[in-house]
Amino acid sequence: MGLDFAAALERIRGIAWRTPLVPLEVAEDTVFLKLESLQRTGSFKVRGAANRLLCLTAGERGRGVVAVSSGNHGRAVAEVAGSLGIPTTVCVPDWVDPAKLHAIRSAGARVVLAGSSYDEAEDRAAELAVTEGLTLVHPFDDRRVIEGQGTIGVELAAQLPGIEEVIVPLSGGGLVAGIGLALKPLGVRVVAVSARRASVMLQSLEAGRPVQVPDRETVASALSGGIGLDNRFTFQIVREVVSEHLVVEEDGIRAAVARAFGGSGLVVEGGGAVGLAALWSGYRPRGRAAVVVSGGNIDAAALAGLAGPGG
Repeated sequence: MGLDFAAALERIRGIAWRTPLVPLEVAEDTVFLKLESLQRTGSFKVRGAANRLLCLTAGERGRGVVAVSSGNHGRAVAEVAGSLGIPTTVCVPDWVDPAKLHAIRSAGARVVLAGSSYDEAEDRAAELAVTEGLTLVHPFDDRRVIEGQGTIGVELAAQLPGIEEVIVPLSGGGLVAGIGLALKPLGVRVVAVSARRASVMLQSLEAGRPVQVPDRETVASALSGGIGLDNRFTFQIVREVVSEHLVVEEDGIRAAVARAFGGSGLVVEGGGAVGLAALWSGYRPRGRAAVVVSGGNIDAAALAGLAGPGG
């Protein structure tokens, strides 16, 4: 694809932060957490959004951009575009997390509530791109977005010499694709983790082609949504770079959110906790490993419900 992750890292340096890498346990020296939950805007999505937006032409900036999102991508696009003076529209499904919706609006974006499913929101964004002349900033299936997400791999290679495995949440595949392309050439094993109720990429891989599945309620709502029947990049890349797929259940994700907060004070949303859920459900990495904790945007009430007594 001709991606240059080092150049992307330099490009987004003034926007995205170099997030910390911490051991999973105090005395642990084999498993580490890459805390994108502490990233600007609360998730890794700002990397891809920034890289894509910074590559727009002057004309594209002037006309504005549109994005579809279940929350984190929309917030990232809204905040970065706002800082660059780019008019922004974000299409979201009606079930979008209230905290993420508030953050998108607070960043100055126009929000379009586009129906009961992610696919409806995606269709609305595509329509607005045509009717209003807006540039679509895709949440994952875009080479510049993939390039931006892959900057996590560049950081991991520097932060964790001798890294042998990386464990990454899987949704539309932009994160796994970017990190996989950055690290697999270095001999790093890529493990993708899906939430059972948000596993359309995994189901597509099993079917041998992109498929559509109905949205299901899940605590890992950041991983919800389709991959597009006309998927151009991530389906094939994920198929090529992933060595192993894991699937975690709702109870395991909920327990991981609670344990991360109760044990270490880490605020992690459900979609960001699937790697932790896999570890704490019994998965054992092969060698020195990093777990990407991809987001921390969780409503305070929701966190209290998961982390409190009986959560």
